[in-house]
Amino acid sequence: MTEQHIYAHEHPETERRREGGFTIWFTGLSGSGKTTIAHLVGPAIEERGPIVEYLDGDTVRTHLSKGLGFSKEDRDANIERIGWVAARLTRHGAAVVAAAISPYEATRQKARELVEDWGTFVEVYVATSVDECARRDVKGLYEKAFKGEITGFTGVDDPYEEPRSPDLRIDTEQHMPEESAEIILAHLEERGLIAAAVTV
Repeated sequence: MTEQHIYAHEHPETERRREGGFTIWFTGLSGSGKTTIAHLVGPAIEERGPIVEYLDGDTVRTHLSKGLGFSKEDRDANIERIGWVAARLTRHGAAVVAAAISPYEATRQKARELVEDWGTFVEVYVATSVDECARRDVKGLYEKAFKGEITGFTGVDDPYEEPRSPDLRIDTEQHMPEESAEIILAHLEERGLIAAAVTV
């Protein structure tokens, strides 16, 4: 692990926020590894006490955001809904693990503001190049987007705005998912959001 691939950004936390739970918000391109890492981090958090709730962007679209399309307005609405639910869960002490492309900086900031009314928001930018995401894509969606067979695909013909100051930046072309999860867990420990792992 090298410092050039991981950046930490601290946010002040009020006493009120510390009384609530926290939300880890994974953002990045499709295929970057958000969900894979999220499902490694979640169980490790639960082993240390907090109840974990998962909010996956694709799953939310089939339920809470059913009927929304992929225009900027609909993408924003989807992320704002995830942020609202994350805030409610955070308020009641849950550890929320949210994974969504969430391509626009302003909407991610809205989600942060909603959550930070009740607890801590940890933005994790899962940084992976378009080429690498395309290489990992078993569904062939990137190939179709490159050929123009599908449009409005984030990272190809629709923008992804990289986070300006994420709490963590994880380069998945430098770190395997398990290592990435350990980096995130160490960050949560440092901020006092989870207990240190018990070693035998």
